Amino acid sequence: MSIADKTLKLCNCNNTIPLDAKALAAALKTGTPLTLYTELCRKQASAFQAALSDSELIVACTQEAPLFSELAQSAASKADLRFVNIREAAGWSAEGKQATPKIAALLAMAALPEPEPVPTVEYKSGGQLLVIGPSAAALDWAQRLSGALDVSVLITKVEGGELPLERSFPVWTGRLARVRGWLGAYEVEWTQENAIDLELCTRCNACVEACPESAIDYTYQIDLAKCKAHRACVAACGAIGAVDFSRAETARRENFDLVLDLSDEPAIRTPDLPQGYLAPARDPLEQSLAAAKLAQLVGEFEKPRFFVYRERICAHSRNAQPGCNRCIDVCSTGAISSDGDRVKIETHLCAGCGGCSSVCPTGAMTHAYPRVSDLGMRLKSALSVFREAGGKDACMVLHNTEDGRALVQGVGRRALRGVPGGVARHRPGQGKGLPARAIPIEVFHIASIGMDTLLGAVCYGAAQVAIVSSGNEPDAYAAALREQMGHAETILNALGYSGKHFELIVAGDAAALERALWAFAPARGVDKAATFNLSNEKRTTLDFCIDHLAKHAPAPKEEVPLGKGAPFGAITVNKQTCTMCKACIGACPASALIDSQETPSLHFIERNCVQCGLCANTCPEDAIALAPRLLLTAQAKASVILNEAEPFNCVRCGKPYGTRQMVENMLGKLTGHSMFAGEGALRRLQMCADCRVVDMMENKGESSVFDYTGRK
Repeated sequence: MSIADKTLKLCNCNNTIPLDAKALAAALKTGTPLTLYTELCRKQASAFQAALSDSELIVACTQEAPLFSELAQSAASKADLRFVNIREAAGWSAEGKQATPKIAALLAMAALPEPEPVPTVEYKSGGQLLVIGPSAAALDWAQRLSGALDVSVLITKVEGGELPLERSFPVWTGRLARVRGWLGAYEVEWTQENAIDLELCTRCNACVEACPESAIDYTYQIDLAKCKAHRACVAACGAIGAVDFSRAETARRENFDLVLDLSDEPAIRTPDLPQGYLAPARDPLEQSLAAAKLAQLVGEFEKPRFFVYRERICAHSRNAQPGCNRCIDVCSTGAISSDGDRVKIETHLCAGCGGCSSVCPTGAMTHAYPRVSDLGMRLKSALSVFREAGGKDACMVLHNTEDGRALVQGVGRRALRGVPGGVARHRPGQGKGLPARAIPIEVFHIASIGMDTLLGAVCYGAAQVAIVSSGNEPDAYAAALREQMGHAETILNALGYSGKHFELIVAGDAAALERALWAFAPARGVDKAATFNLSNEKRTTLDFCIDHLAKHAPAPKEEVPLGKGAPFGAITVNKQTCTMCKACIGACPASALIDSQETPSLHFIERNCVQCGLCANTCPEDAIALAPRLLLTAQAKASVILNEAEPFNCVRCGKPYGTRQMVENMLGKLTGHSMFAGEGALRRLQMCADCRVVDMMENKGESSVFDYTGRK
């Protein structure tokens, strides 16, 4: 359904947005004139309320979304209510009067259907919290949180503080060994090292009074630097047995729902920490914020299952030979690990960044929320409307829904401050807003943007794609994005699409983002926009994109050289050393290497090759080398012969069973070996499997292991 089938409420926000209702109606093909409001959230709110009986309602305002939602709830409206920002994203700009195509594009995207739901991952947290850290801080926060959560304490360092007078929560001491898990399922391991076991201790103070060196305080732990080994504390404890200097280090393990780690160095050191694990260190403000967050993490929760994994085409490993580790290297939560010839993904740890899908060369790992096809539909719709409304040199500005959104909207807010009509003036702190050609689009996480999406946007008519980062993302994400952009840029520039098409803008504030966007000079795009839809099959999408770009290239090429790590290329085979064992065929996850049933030959389809290196790592003769490139001729999709060999026929039945080179190499290596000293043994190597068995049964005179002395 198009926006013409929905009710649209436009407001120019007290005349600060230069909206052209007639031009927008024509661009959106509404078929009827659009009414323009000036105070929809105030004096003209009745116009919004009157439309609540409609089935689908789009409001061009996000600032007052809570108010409009409340009005809809009060009216018991069942309308599908959506909000779209045309103020900070378009109208509040030095080019606000030229932003009609962009506003039309933003409204068109808002009219698209919601993505289909995906399976969910569930969490259950009963509020069992472990506080880890120095004694004073850990005990203090444990007492504060004990009223809301089921608290336990692990003291890793004695630094003041006292155990509470009431045994209201368990307290352990020891050296932390490991914390692993996720919200509702943390497993903590530690080693008790102090002579006093707090689980046995009754806190009677007998040991405190008996110690002549005052080495025991009211944390009931022994300061070994002060202790002179009088062992008076042992006698004072008596039959209780809580004090035992001969106790060996005891490994302990417990399960918890939540962990508050106050240690200087967190036990979990992934760039993105799992939910339910907070590590504020010694900062009092951060500790307070962490405590407040923990109180909200009790109950049942769910999140989307963000990925789809297809083991069959995964290039991680084959037959214990290493291949691609890109998804493991880029994952910021440690959710992906090697599991033999495949990878294993812990769904509870996955944060949904999509970085694994961006770097995966085969498409074995796919980002499922949102899908590439969903994002592709938004890009296609926005660019189509933008182009038909007269827009040129579109720059798609992709950003996440949190700090990225704040940066983009901050650019728009700066352009309006103290400036009626959104016309920028040169004042301190005053900006220009977003360029009229810059179309912001929210994504769940910028790491999910791969080469398929980048090239797809260009095929749909975008001149450029800018990805906005606040700098808070892990370094691995930025490196992966730049690598994807680099390969895509190489392809475009080689085909004559001049200029810089992709940019990762790392901006600490709105002013920095604004400067970068206005300095991003338009690049050359396609003359004819593509009509295909982006597919969730990564290689399918890339095939469509590359074919379209090559077809309309200003400078057509047959071959584009690519750098190391590119997901396209050929392989070279040393025919002198290759024995046609065909181990490489079994190792290839992308069906780039295929066998022939007619003759001993090795066939290759270049467009399928992802340059994972499994074939080269598997080859026992080291006869294979990678050659990254992008071949744009018909040969790329055709089967070509890399090597073929003369077949070797069984000397007994004449049936071909291998290659002559392989058999000759085998004979050369085994001639002279004691196990093949007889002429019959060497001749048997020249037979097929069936004839070899028959020959062994017929030659009764040959020696065997039973002929040697000492055998019974």
